[in-house]
This record gives sequence, structure tokens and C-alpha cells, in this order.
Amino acid sequence: MTRWIRPGTGCCVLPALFFTALAGCGSSNSKPAPITTTPDASFPSDAVGVADTTPVPVGTVDAGSAPDIVTAMSSVQRIADPQVPPADTTTLASDNAAFAFAAYQQLITANTNLVFSPASISIALAMTYAGAATTTATEMASALHFTLPPAQLHPAFNALDQTLASRGQGFLGGDGRPMQVDIVNALWAEKTYTFRSDFLDTLAENYGAGVNLLDFFNAPDPSRLTINAWVANQTDDKIQNLLPPSSIDSSTELVLTDAVYFNAAWNAPFDANNTHDGPFTRLEGNTVTVSFMNAQLPLPATKGTNYVAASLPYADTRLSLVVVVPDAGQFSQVESSLNATTLATLVAGLISQPVILTLPRFKVETATSLKLLLQALGMTSAFINGTADFSGMDGTQTLFISDVFHDAFINVAEKGTEAAAATAVVIDADGGVALFMGLPVDATRPFIYFLYDQPTGAILFMGRVQDPSQN
Repeated sequence: MTRWIRPGTGCCVLPALFFTALAGCGSSNSKPAPITTTPDASFPSDAVGVADTTPVPVGTVDAGSAPDIVTAMSSVQRIADPQVPPADTTTLASDNAAFAFAAYQQLITANTNLVFSPASISIALAMTYAGAATTTATEMASALHFTLPPAQLHPAFNALDQTLASRGQGFLGGDGRPMQVDIVNALWAEKTYTFRSDFLDTLAENYGAGVNLLDFFNAPDPSRLTINAWVANQTDDKIQNLLPPSSIDSSTELVLTDAVYFNAAWNAPFDANNTHDGPFTRLEGNTVTVSFMNAQLPLPATKGTNYVAASLPYADTRLSLVVVVPDAGQFSQVESSLNATTLATLVAGLISQPVILTLPRFKVETATSLKLLLQALGMTSAFINGTADFSGMDGTQTLFISDVFHDAFINVAEKGTEAAAATAVVIDADGGVALFMGLPVDATRPFIYFLYDQPTGAILFMGRVQDPSQN
């Protein structure tokens, strides 16, 4: 497991965590005998017990704050500077964006306000895909929109992961802390289980992921709490209960987690003196009173046929929050028309110009199981006991995915400090607006947003706000 923390700034705080658990399909009382670390312990030539590597205390490997976690690492080091062809980078960005919008269309059916991290989900499922075979691998590639072969896919993710983690160097946050773009990958394995060495090597060299050893068999709930504590530590306590009760049981063999934590200040912070209460018109036509941030400044923006959009840069201007505000009565039409291609076209068409911006403070958390979503996208066999094929992990077909959990949180305010983010506020555009000519970007009605990395086209977070009075 590797953790990156980069200096920078803070106006938006965005942690997301993805979790997938794989269970063994055998009887819960048929665990293999504990693996020893003595020289005469024997394993198949293509397999390795996760305990056959000398466990390293968590403090050395940075497995989190829990002192009782030990971590086994593959002897393979992460490739620090993967040489990935530009065409593969472009393909991965396009494929990930296609999955992001497919997931978005599934998630909006149950969420008025929404935030999720396509980057987090894609990275964690790519780690799982590294151990998939036959029909399971084919279905996963189709559902996730992976078109690169595995030999190109995992290095491309490695390059993307490390590129995003490098963002924000040299910038300070509005709360005085460094800008953070943390991408954290980890595996949690039943301490008695055996995994293939090539699977562990792929994860180590492309995702920097070690294997944290837990006693799922004898202590499933304490293991769950250990993972939750680790998640809370990695996300600055924004996500504290990723794994609900009973999500881990004695048949659990492997848990893969990926966390993304983002904390950055705007390139041009909002003036809190210009924040005023005003009406936000919901889709139903009624209004709620919220606090609106107001700014008059040049921004990349555009006016489409039935929407207006602007890109709000962070202190590291390679990252921005793209806000799309459909015209009144056009939200459903705009939302359904957005996809990877239309977003790329929209971003490419943004032109720097004077903008009169009205944006509510908003804070959204979305915690959900992704099992039904992934099944709806065609990833079915991975969840079926006896049908799933994760033989690339252990050389057998005894593993299957029991569930997939995702939790994301976004807090947008004037400067991005956690105190300011504790209140959902929106801006009012009165007082002196007539003296400033510009394109009105008036988010006093439902809007869609993307936290977007311009050079790579990666969508770190995306979602919608239909009622900012609801946190």
C-alpha cells in the first residue's frame, strides 16, 4: 500500500472510499490451516501465501493508524515512472469517463443530491479485475468500459494514479494545511489464505498495494471495525462507517479498498461578505432558502442551447469544478444528454470571459452499495457463488464478490475550511451586479458538477445538487 500526500490548498473537501469484499464459496468452517512462515512451508510455484512474506508492522508500511495491523508486501516494487503511450492514456480517460456516466445514470434513480468518485471505483475494480478470468473478466471489462488489454490497462492506471497524486505541490489551503490529493489503495486478506504471486505482484507494481492481514475467520466484526478505522484515518474522519454491520463475515477472504481524499482552495476564493441568503428553486417549482456565494470574475465558461456552464479552478489550476446549470425546465433533458463525449466537447468549448457567478454552498454525502448498479451494467457472474472466476487471484474458482460499497463526501464553501463547510450556503446576486457585464452562471436551481483534472480528463468526483438545503 502506498499513500501520497501532496502540498496545496483547500476550498473543497472530498473524500471517497470504495470497498469490495470477496468471499470464499466453501463452508465457513473449512478454512485452510494457518500458513507458517518457516522455510519448509510449501506453496504451488505460481502461488504465494500472503503470510509467506515477512509481515511488516503497519507503522513502517503506512497501513493507517491502527497499531495492530501487519502488512505483507510483494517483493516487487511499484513502478515509479511507468512509460505509458499517450494513446493508452487517452483511451483510459475516455473509458473511465464512459463508466462514470453509466454509473451516474444508475445512481441518480435513488439520490436527489449525489456525489461519487468514478476514479475511486474504477481504480478499486481494476485491482479486482487483475484477478478475474474467463466470463467474469469479460463481464467486468464490459461493465467498466475497459478496452485496453490487462498488460496495458494496469500500467495506464498506475500512471494516472501517480499523476493525480502529484497535483497540488506548492499550494497551501484556505485552512492553512497543504493541498491534498491522496489516493490510497489497500488489500485486506484473511491471514490464512493463499494468493497467487503474480496477482500480488501486479497490484504492488501498478497500484502500490500491500496486503494487510486480518483474522476474518475468527474475528469478522473486529476486522470490519479495523478497516473502518483505517478508512476514517485516510479520509480525515469524513467517512467513518464505510462497512456496515454484517458486511464482513467468517467467509470473507479478501477486501480491496481505494480511497480518494481531496482538499483544495479556489484559485480565487469567494468573499464571505458577498454570501447572502436567497431562494433556490427545486425541480418541483417550490423554493428553499439557502446561502449563496457570489463572485464577479473572469472564468472559462460557455452558454449552450439549454444550459450555462463554468469551470472554477482550484489553486492548482489543472484541477477545477465544472458546474453545469440547465435552463429552467431543462434539467432532465440536459442530464440525460451528458456523456463522456458531450462533457469533453463542453470542456473544450469553455472560453475565458467575465462571469457573474451565483453558487450555493453545498455539502453532500452518498453512501451506497454498488452491487445492483454493477449487475445492471452486466457484471453478474462476479457476484455468484460457484460461477465467479477469480482464479487469477488464487488459482481456484472459490472466490466471489459478496458486495461493493462506495462512500463519497463533498463540501464546497468560500475557502474550503471544514468549519465553513459545516453550513450549506448559497449566494445571492444582488447589489452592484448591473455594473459588471458578464455571462450569468446562476446556480439558483438544480445543477450538475464534475471535479475534473484538465490534463488527463479524469473525473475525480461528480454528482448533482437538486436541493442544497439537504446535506
